[in-house]
Amino acid sequence: MKICMILEGSYPFVRGGVSKWVDDMIRAQPEHEFIIWAVGDKEEKRGKYVVDLPQNVTSVHEAFLDTALKQHIRRNSNVKLKPAQKEAVSQLIRCENPDLNILLNTFESNVINPVELFMSEAFLEIVKEFCRDKFPFAGFTDLFWTVRSMFLPLLYLVGQPLPEADLYHSCSTGYAGVLGTFASMKYNKPYIVTEHGIYTREREEEILRSDWVVSYFKELWISMFFMFSRFAYQEAHQITCLFQRAAIIQEDLGCPPEKISVIGNGIKVENFKDVSRKEDDDWIDIAAIVRIAPIKDIKTMIYSFSQLKQEMSNARLHILGAVDDEEYHKECLSLIDYLNVKDIIFPGFVDIKKYLEKIDFTLLTSLSEGQPYAIIESMAAGLPLVATDVGSCRELIKGDNNDRFGSAGIYVTPMHQSEMLEALLEMSENKKMRARMSAVGRQRVNTFYNIQGMIINYQETYQKAIETWQASGSN
Repeated sequence: MKICMILEGSYPFVRGGVSKWVDDMIRAQPEHEFIIWAVGDKEEKRGKYVVDLPQNVTSVHEAFLDTALKQHIRRNSNVKLKPAQKEAVSQLIRCENPDLNILLNTFESNVINPVELFMSEAFLEIVKEFCRDKFPFAGFTDLFWTVRSMFLPLLYLVGQPLPEADLYHSCSTGYAGVLGTFASMKYNKPYIVTEHGIYTREREEEILRSDWVVSYFKELWISMFFMFSRFAYQEAHQITCLFQRAAIIQEDLGCPPEKISVIGNGIKVENFKDVSRKEDDDWIDIAAIVRIAPIKDIKTMIYSFSQLKQEMSNARLHILGAVDDEEYHKECLSLIDYLNVKDIIFPGFVDIKKYLEKIDFTLLTSLSEGQPYAIIESMAAGLPLVATDVGSCRELIKGDNNDRFGSAGIYVTPMHQSEMLEALLEMSENKKMRARMSAVGRQRVNTFYNIQGMIINYQETYQKAIETWQASGSN
């Protein structure tokens, strides 16, 4: 079977997280051929992969959002829209319920060039109507450029060649979800969505905190991403998430419950069974396996650790992970200097498994997560953890109703420095508790989060998607 994996902002340009999941999925199914359809932010990343592609990846299709903004307009172009096309475009920019078949037929293979559409009189009339109806208080120019920046990348992506496959599997809603929707429609093939985090909620949080979106357009931006999820939920034949709370959110967002399956992440547990325990010394070593990015809230980590150092001078913090946001990284370094906190170490690229042998426990301060590999691998290595109560972190630490193993760590409220400090102190001071949590973590991962079980569950989901597709009369 030829499977097209549709990715946004991850594999093969980024390590860890979703990228690790994709790589594990492909390598564990050598009987299938995989096509990678990767959406990135910047054209400069084209061909610059940070992973070695598995042998059963037969092609990679790349598309970049910033390329859409650099397209040229042909001289004397004069875009005309039929009434049905005008209605579909109008519904799209209003984030309502556009006719997807009309949009696909209008923009696939650049039948209509979206750059030329956005500079046409036809589109000008659509935006004027939108402005009169929804934004009479806003400047027309501001609205026009906002709508252009929102929808030009999307329509550009739809205009790129859609790779043909036997089954489509997008690893988020968002742009990847829209592409999966249109590819499934065009080729009449089964489609699966896996949400590692709830994309729409993450974008909502990001936009509400942002200063790059004018306040009165934030609702429109948020509505666009909710519309994207509706497209994916509507077209997909099966939809998976990583934990039960995520399934509840998906249903609240309009996903039909009969499509939803919960499939947790899995790792090669045997790779961590030989990680040796740290030898006793005078230091308490804490590791954060994390990308340097605002969503990971490294600043709260630094603040909390600086308070811990006032209580325990023998604590060290090792922040292991790539720099995802250079500006944020500089802000974090400036904060460390401002607080004059010692013993925060950035070792750069290291062998994580080997590095964990000198660690007492791990730390995660994220504002949003799905089911982080950092926690699963920490538990597999026999390390307890302190983590924020986001995504499935609580479930990983405490287990669900069918799991009687006990606690593998401590979870706290996001951005709550005093809670975080209390948890860090408790974990640092109690060696017996750490040993008990170590055993629990290993038991839980061995039982519920091994890669063999994950692959079996996804193979069953592929089969369900195919059967649902066949039952709908689409084959």
